[in-house]
Amino acid sequence: MRVVSGIKPTGNLHLGNYLGAVKQWVAMQDDIQASGGETMYFIADLHGLTEWIAPDQLRDNTVEMTATLVAAGIDPARSILFNQARVPAHSELSWLLNNVARVGWLNRMTQFKDKAGKNREGASVGLYDYPVLMAADVLLYNATHVPVGEDQKQHLELARDIATKFNNDYATELFTLPEPLVSAAAPRIMSLRDASAKMSKSNPSEQSLVKLVDSDETIADKFRKAKTDPDLLPATITELEGRAEARNLVTIFAALADRTADDVLGEFAGKGFGQFKPVLADLAVARLAPIRDEMLRLLADRSAIDAILRDGAEKAAALATPMLRRTQEAMGLLV
Repeated sequence: MRVVSGIKPTGNLHLGNYLGAVKQWVAMQDDIQASGGETMYFIADLHGLTEWIAPDQLRDNTVEMTATLVAAGIDPARSILFNQARVPAHSELSWLLNNVARVGWLNRMTQFKDKAGKNREGASVGLYDYPVLMAADVLLYNATHVPVGEDQKQHLELARDIATKFNNDYATELFTLPEPLVSAAAPRIMSLRDASAKMSKSNPSEQSLVKLVDSDETIADKFRKAKTDPDLLPATITELEGRAEARNLVTIFAALADRTADDVLGEFAGKGFGQFKPVLADLAVARLAPIRDEMLRLLADRSAIDAILRDGAEKAAALATPMLRRTQEAMGLLV
């Protein structure tokens, strides 16, 4: 079992990024390796180019993302951790797969429609074509499983379609068809000011999200001021139907404490948010402060982060280069 997953270097990571993705990666690293499998995680800096970003900002975001992953528990000695751009085979295989993928398949990708909005003609070709690069990211390593959220399932299906067509077109069994790995523990974290919207750094209100670099005082303050309702907490999560803000805070508590939402509510049933929020604030500080402190320590030594990425890229390239060569041979490119 080989799990491969990537994350765009967006910078200013927040609690939603951590609980929804990074924390799940750490759990996968432990669980999958315990069963004899392998985990590979990469910073998707090539995907970061699909919308314009200043070069210095992209470099800084890549460094920050690496520091965050390591601080959160991704161990470079156990998982292969690297950034895409250091392994040119990602780009090379993507071009080869572009000649297998069909325009009709890409036209059905809903993510492009969502991200391009009304300005589709002004969007970059990279934004349109990045699902093929995503396919290359996983097929390059013969990934058996890929962690996916709801918005990425369609892209994994595309990767499987491309792999199937390639294998059929070139009469080979070169590419493994990756299976989705859906974590039931991955929560959807919403804004602390409006639980109808996801927690996002694009929200103009600083009170809407908890950043991983926030101080202890700031974290606690944001949870104390989080929007709630005047009703008492029930005994089960199903009884929170229609109470989006309350449900969001209980979801965050459960995810931080590695407990179920019903277990948390069993403890606080009949109590108000005046009792619940201070406990949640203390829990969040206890869980996030060590990650923040280690991340800041790592960021103070960029040479150490560079060494981590360089070592990870060497390991990734050792797996990618033979696979790229076999693809080239199958397509008649090596004479």
